[in-house]
Amino acid sequence: MIDSRIGYAGSQNIVDANTTNEELVARITGPVVLELQAVFAADWFLETEEVLDIAGLFPHHHPGAGVVAQVLPSGPDYPTAGVSHLMVGLIHGARERVVITTPYFIPDEALLRALQAAVLRGVEVHLVVSRQVDQILVGFAQRSYYEELLEAGIQIHLYRSRLLHAKHFSIDGEITQIGSSNVDIRSFLLNAEVSLIFYDKDITARLLLEQERYFASSDLLTFPLWRGRFFGIKVCENLARLMSPLL
Repeated sequence: MIDSRIGYAGSQNIVDANTTNEELVARITGPVVLELQAVFAADWFLETEEVLDIAGLFPHHHPGAGVVAQVLPSGPDYPTAGVSHLMVGLIHGARERVVITTPYFIPDEALLRALQAAVLRGVEVHLVVSRQVDQILVGFAQRSYYEELLEAGIQIHLYRSRLLHAKHFSIDGEITQIGSSNVDIRSFLLNAEVSLIFYDKDITARLLLEQERYFASSDLLTFPLWRGRFFGIKVCENLARLMSPLL
């Protein structure tokens, strides 16, 4: 947050500027910035036991004309407000299209069933993940889900250019989520994460342009190709899946 008026949220890590990871970050202004600031103040208190109660940190902003947005924190300190609950609920309500972009995909049972049920309703479901991996064990565990996803009719796009570290999803061209949370059990239950939710067709349309670019820069995984991988790789994937709740 800058001057309580500008906020940034998304997948951007503070790393070497020469890194080749591809990220996506939202820059926001307006009242929703104060929601981000409230999350920061809570985190600050947990770490330092100092209360950031300076009035200037939370100035009144007239809403004006803008988009409907909200901040969703998640983690052990928010046991009933996880981003996984939002994602599962929105997928169950989807009627046309779901696009999920994440560097790490290790779904829990509720999310997996929601995706499968969406396809059965005729919803077009896309998963964009990176072909390049930076964590070998997580990569194997993630790949162990591909077969049942493909069998369900979910389209898996393997982004080929570099490590795609962006984390967002869109529902029916109307709702967008951009944040720090991966689509994995650790992010859902253990990690402290924050997400921006936009209920706006124009914002979602801008994200859809990025998603279409991902599709064009990806290889679409096919079921016959995936079934033909080496047996030894399948064994590694299944062993890694046993540890997926810890990854």
